[in-house]
Amino acid sequence: MEGVIHRPACYTAQKSMEGVILGVGNPLLDISAPVPKSLLDKYGVELNNAVLAEEKHLPVYEELVREHEVEYIAGGATQNSIRVAQWILQRPGATAYIGCVGKDKFGSQLKSCAEEDGVAVHYLEDAETPTGTCAVLVVNKERSLIANLAAANKYKAEHLSLPEIVPVWTRARIVYISGFFLTVSPPAIMFLAEQCRSMGKTFIMNLAAPFISQFFSEPLLGALPFVDIIIGNESEAKAFGEKMGFPVSCLCESVL
Repeated sequence: MEGVIHRPACYTAQKSMEGVILGVGNPLLDISAPVPKSLLDKYGVELNNAVLAEEKHLPVYEELVREHEVEYIAGGATQNSIRVAQWILQRPGATAYIGCVGKDKFGSQLKSCAEEDGVAVHYLEDAETPTGTCAVLVVNKERSLIANLAAANKYKAEHLSLPEIVPVWTRARIVYISGFFLTVSPPAIMFLAEQCRSMGKTFIMNLAAPFISQFFSEPLLGALPFVDIIIGNESEAKAFGEKMGFPVSCLCESVL
């Protein structure tokens, strides 16, 4: 009938909405603060970009807490996206999230924040490594991210085969993974990519940041044939195009 929206049965029964969207990624505690541009210059980072923390970046976390008004946020690119999806769906447990955290207070805080938002989290806990953190340096309306993965970097693909975890990805209809996870566990990405292909699920990834295309192109290209939807902003698309050797004219068209 014209003018009438017919929703699939999965949208009419709350029970069938359980875990329909699954995110897999790097759970991090965001330490966010408005800062002057000089702080970015001090640590050699740029706006509208993200980097993995090196030795030179590690003092930034303490400096943020000591000298700036910080806000602690349960974050990580994929976990943030899943929390937004949960807010849109407005059905408790409609989304799920998998990643690795430390067995510490920050890990407990991340779990509590996500569950309060209605996300069902299924963390792998690493007893020897602290929960990861991310410095979010905000200058006006732009930001720069410095991620210290810590426990997030310890995720193992074997976790996906645990009896309590198999139903999590089995019942999902959409699986979303940020390109950042390519730095942690390509085997986990490929396992889920292949499961999505064989089970008719929608598999979504994003390019995450320019450095992913620049330095992790091999696992990225391995996953792309399985991807139904790929997401990227202008700088990420340009970095990917440059890495692939696309002509300048193609790059201009792809980022506009």
